Amino acid sequence: MIDQNKIGKFIAEKRKEKGITQNELAERLGITDRAISKWENGRCLPDAGLIQDLCKTLGITVNDLFNGEVVDMKENEQKLEEHLLEMTKLKEERDRLLLRMEVVLGYGSTIFFFALIFAIAFLNLPEWVRGVLICGAVILYLIPVFYLIRIEQVAGYYECPDCHYRYVPSYKSVFFALHMGRTRKMKCPKCHKKAWQKKVIGK
Repeated sequence: MIDQNKIGKFIAEKRKEKGITQNELAERLGITDRAISKWENGRCLPDAGLIQDLCKTLGITVNDLFNGEVVDMKENEQKLEEHLLEMTKLKEERDRLLLRMEVVLGYGSTIFFFALIFAIAFLNLPEWVRGVLICGAVILYLIPVFYLIRIEQVAGYYECPDCHYRYVPSYKSVFFALHMGRTRKMKCPKCHKKAWQKKVIGK
């Protein structure tokens, strides 16, 4: 059985051995330091798409990570590598499903919003009632928008066109970035260049 507390302490131990702070590790993996803190406190495990980069940074194997200690078990290590690849495939399938859901929800909520505004505009209502209904329609439209941006953030990765680094940006970065479809202008956490970055599925 996987011991999250043991794995968390092991991640913290190896990070400190490398002389890396939580902020530095988070930057290298393209995530927040809060996520690192959750791992090290045993509250959750690293996402499947980050495990290989995490192990490479800490100088450990996937087998070491899941055992919470350095081990010498080549056969089990190979099996874990195979399981990791399977987990990666499952994540990619989930990300594709999320992105398809994003399209359906996006078009659906937009059509509903304009239909509602059109109906309000032609109803014989006092101006103040019309204003309240329009404000309500805007709020109803914005609620799924925040959720759609969340899907855009976590499903798949963004790829820097300069260094080709693939990462998951913060919600704030995605929210405030200029965008054309799923291509957003953001700063790469690795080379620190700001460019138009495309959404990709695989790591």
